[in-house]
Amino acid sequence: MSEEIESKQGEGKHGVQSLEIGMGILRAMVNGQRSMMLKDIAAAAEMPASKAHRYLVSLIRAGLVEQDPMTSRYDIGPFALNIGLVAIDRLDRVRLGLTAIAQLRDEINETTALAVWGDAGPVIVRWERPRRPITVNVITGTALDLLTSASGRVFAAWLPKEMANRLIERRLKAGDLPADLQSRAAVDSMLQKVRADGYASVTDYHKATGVEAASAPVFNFKREISLTLVVVGVKGMFDMDPNGAVIVALKQAASELSTRLGYTPP
Repeated sequence: MSEEIESKQGEGKHGVQSLEIGMGILRAMVNGQRSMMLKDIAAAAEMPASKAHRYLVSLIRAGLVEQDPMTSRYDIGPFALNIGLVAIDRLDRVRLGLTAIAQLRDEINETTALAVWGDAGPVIVRWERPRRPITVNVITGTALDLLTSASGRVFAAWLPKEMANRLIERRLKAGDLPADLQSRAAVDSMLQKVRADGYASVTDYHKATGVEAASAPVFNFKREISLTLVVVGVKGMFDMDPNGAVIVALKQAASELSTRLGYTPP
């Protein structure tokens, strides 16, 4: 009876209060990031265990929550997982990426760009011009090199291993690489550093001298690399310090976009 009264009182322009309480329980379980006992859910949702239990019964019936009969712990149910997967599938990663590079440009006042994986390497799909007299222009549709561009190095570092190995061997056979990338060992060492740093940077890109660039990976809910954010500047006028404002902002923007796409760190 009390739940029905709660629901009726909450109807109208304020919505259904009982539904909001149920969503609060789900939110507590999601934030817990693991299966939980009833008392822990009640504490996180700030309500008595008896009340939390009544809501959990209904959430189980709806498929939003499930309970392990062996441990009595509660976890997110199959329908809730389906909702999450459908929501992620409907996200337009490029649209979100365009917003991300525009916001990053406003923050650091440098040229920013968005790159996605093409047939055999990254391709620039959009760039944003900073508000400064001397800038580096990036052409939309430009295909970037796998091993000598910042974005290419990021993709090479996080692509599936078999695919990356095949592309790296092909690139080494093609030649035309800087002196410090003439062997597979040198390439592997470079990519290991990229993974450790969480981004890649290049100075005097071998096809365009006087340019510096940095790129960071964006991951999806499958923990796969989905695209890269790129910042580009004029050599000597660009902050390449790993702890400087540009690189920190770049990595933060990539991390926030990854979270928006459903990524959770392993």
